[in-house]
Amino acid sequence: MGVRSAFLFVILLLIAALAALNWGTLSSPVPVSLGFMTVSAPLGLMMLGLTVALGVFFLVYVLYLHSSVLLDAKRHNREMQVQRDLADKAEASRFTELRNFLEAQENKHMAQNAERHAALLTRLGQVESVVRQRSEQSDNTVAAHIGQLEDRIERRPLPTDIDPRV
Repeated sequence: MGVRSAFLFVILLLIAALAALNWGTLSSPVPVSLGFMTVSAPLGLMMLGLTVALGVFFLVYVLYLHSSVLLDAKRHNREMQVQRDLADKAEASRFTELRNFLEAQENKHMAQNAERHAALLTRLGQVESVVRQRSEQSDNTVAAHIGQLEDRIERRPLPTDIDPRV
């Protein structure tokens, strides 16, 4: 119980105690002026009734305010949930766009890598054929030189002092 509620409860108890202690005075009839006529009625009970009516009015008013605040809070929560849902959808959309962008970039890089790989293989094939051709040319050149050397050696007369049997 809050401080305000306790304070109101104490005031209500004081009014009830004061009314109970002075019941005889509150219920005694006195002349009361209503503005256009005068009647004999218990003024204390009339004032007590008006106080009770005022209290009931304020209680109804507080309940009305409380219920309107609760309804506004509920409406606000619904609107906030709608906004959260919209934000979640937008975020999911951004993630989808990002994923699609990254996939497109990956596909682009894969295509570029495939092109580079094909170009590299073509270039390696060319280099291999050039190396093979040069190797064959070197083999032919070396074979020609060896053949020329063998011809020279075979054409040369054998020295007489060397015994070929040895």
